[in-house]
Amino acid sequence: MPAVTSVLVVGAGLAGTGTAIHLAAAGVAVDLVEIKPEVAALGSGITLQGNALRELRSLGVWDQVRAAGYAFDVTGIRAPDPHGSVVAEIPDARTGGPDLPAAMGMPRPELARLLVDRATEVGVKVRLGTTSTELAQDDTGVDVTFSDGSTGRYDLVVGADGVRSWTRRALGIHLETRSVGMGIWRAFGPRPASVTRTDLYYGGPSYIAGYCPTGEDTLYAYIVEDAQDRSGLTPEEQLATMRRLSEAYHGPWDEIRGTLTAPSRVNYTWFETHLLEAPWNRGRVVLVGDAAHTCPPTIAQGGAMALEDAVVLAELLTGRAALDQDLWNAFHARRYERARTVVEASDSLAQWQLDHVQGDIPSLMRSIAMLTSQPA
Repeated sequence: MPAVTSVLVVGAGLAGTGTAIHLAAAGVAVDLVEIKPEVAALGSGITLQGNALRELRSLGVWDQVRAAGYAFDVTGIRAPDPHGSVVAEIPDARTGGPDLPAAMGMPRPELARLLVDRATEVGVKVRLGTTSTELAQDDTGVDVTFSDGSTGRYDLVVGADGVRSWTRRALGIHLETRSVGMGIWRAFGPRPASVTRTDLYYGGPSYIAGYCPTGEDTLYAYIVEDAQDRSGLTPEEQLATMRRLSEAYHGPWDEIRGTLTAPSRVNYTWFETHLLEAPWNRGRVVLVGDAAHTCPPTIAQGGAMALEDAVVLAELLTGRAALDQDLWNAFHARRYERARTVVEASDSLAQWQLDHVQGDIPSLMRSIAMLTSQPA
């Protein structure tokens, strides 16, 4: 018998849906609540490294992900010169194993939809437009009140409700989420035939200008600048700003720039970081994903870390007979140092760019590839 028979998951992102799917597939009764009224995700696209693809395969959605996304095994480095000259082509490590691509781009909303559909398929009760508003736990369970006035009692509550987690605040945990000092423009649009992988342009007026194919006909493009308050810009002004910043970059960017015409497909956010010291649980409530750790996307491991949290937590909850301190010790032993290493590496890479110093990027990337090549 598993350590839990009923679980509430708060938040339908990668960590939340991943946890819910694994638990429900093992016979646990799972409720999944999401405050948004529909399945959606901020942003245009996501880059998934091999270790993320490994976890998506374990969730039973690999065939759909492969069909919806765009796989590649090499990252290009281009110069901010008039030709967008290629200065390096770097083979990406197949961290998910030799039978999976090194990396894949896909639309974020499509990935979110696939995971929620899979959760429903395995028996998760999904409630959109609903979230928890009160938690009260004792030695045997957690009583929960929801925003629609309903209530429930669960063996465990999983807080997978993002960077500004309500669950974390309800537990009285203070965690400082700080700006890294960079802001990123992202846009979703058609894929020119010349874009068959991620290319990164370092230098010029921005820190990075890059793009990633997300399907046969789509890509997302991004430009990283100093973090600044862009909230006063209209959607049309946001589009004009991203187009202006992109004018310093050429090669495929010249084709991409011509497709940047829809203000609704542009968004701007800041890079943020935090890491919750272990333990991530308080009694029968545990935090996973961005609620516990978040980092800038400089090594594209945020989604993978969220998925790894899900698989490890679910494995322990369904493979052990008691929700006790030994289970929590095992969870934190497998997750805390690994997440800390990824957060610190992501932060370091961003800081090197901010400081305009030449850090040992190849060594850093090799160490992360070696770490993530080993299953969580």
